[in-house]
Amino acid sequence: MSTKVPLFSEKNSLFKSLQDLSINGDEPPLQYIVKESKFGSKDTSALSIPIPIIDVSLLSYSKDELEKLRSCLNSEGCFQAIGHGISSSYLDRVREAAKHFFTLPAEEKQKYARAVNESEGYGNDMIVSDKQVLDWNYRLTLRVFPEDKRRPALWPENPSDFSEILDEFSTKTKLMMNLLLKAMARSLNLEEGSFLNQFGERALMQARFNFYPRCSKPDLVLGVKPHTDRSGITVLLQDKEVEGLQILIDDKWVNVPTIADALVVNLGDQMQIMSNGMFKSPMHRVVTNPEKLRMSVAMFNEPDPEIEIGPVNDLIDEKRPRLYRNVKNYGIINYKSYQEGKIALETVQIDQHSDQK
Repeated sequence: MSTKVPLFSEKNSLFKSLQDLSINGDEPPLQYIVKESKFGSKDTSALSIPIPIIDVSLLSYSKDELEKLRSCLNSEGCFQAIGHGISSSYLDRVREAAKHFFTLPAEEKQKYARAVNESEGYGNDMIVSDKQVLDWNYRLTLRVFPEDKRRPALWPENPSDFSEILDEFSTKTKLMMNLLLKAMARSLNLEEGSFLNQFGERALMQARFNFYPRCSKPDLVLGVKPHTDRSGITVLLQDKEVEGLQILIDDKWVNVPTIADALVVNLGDQMQIMSNGMFKSPMHRVVTNPEKLRMSVAMFNEPDPEIEIGPVNDLIDEKRPRLYRNVKNYGIINYKSYQEGKIALETVQIDQHSDQK
């Protein structure tokens, strides 16, 4: 049986202090202080420029919307999705279920604490490096697909409809992701299944409920450090009231505003690999707020880790040589690189000056 790590015990005072610090407004511990890095400026201020908005319902027949999708994924790698068919009232139900869980007493949430060296469950990141800077958040991470890989013991029973809501939201989100993957292929004049087929029939999908306590020193601490996602595609339901997500565009941090009925879509590293760099996996981060709590719900879809993925052959030619090698179980590579302050994509990039094919 796996050993669980209590989040709020004397043996784990780091997490206990995070909870207390958010209430008392004290100085953050040194483990959370962000150092300078090569991932954009440390400054938490950001520009407010428009993020592309894509109407998903138009992608099947509108050439203009399809070209707009291709253009934004080639540049920002991120957009706000509307016309996705998920009602505003249902999105609010998902938000309320997340907030309900995070406001439960510590001992109740502790029932779902992640085990040592596992990512699923309630807690913070696994420690993989002594140089690791901790993120100012708590997370509940749950596998939703394949269904036989779900771990019901980690799915909260409070609120009572949590499992029902997550199951339905996951199904709706996966349908939208599959539609988008087909549209992405068409936008590059590829066969519709060129990307989707690389995910396999047992593609992984995880839900991550994020809870960001307020922080007395938002200029020193980040909710999530700058990173690119390990996924092929990520869909995010933002807090309706508190913003915090920022993406890096032209070496400048840009706010991703909250649009109540929109879902934020950003590509992950595995889509940049499969598209041979035609599409971008954007660097992004989450800043903390000195006055308000913030929540979000992220859905990550990535290829079956047992399947080797790589650039689509039709995107490789003399003018655009293969940029990345084929890779299996990229998620492990990405996570370790992230916590060690490295850029994961660089570790699978092909040196164009070598003879490697």
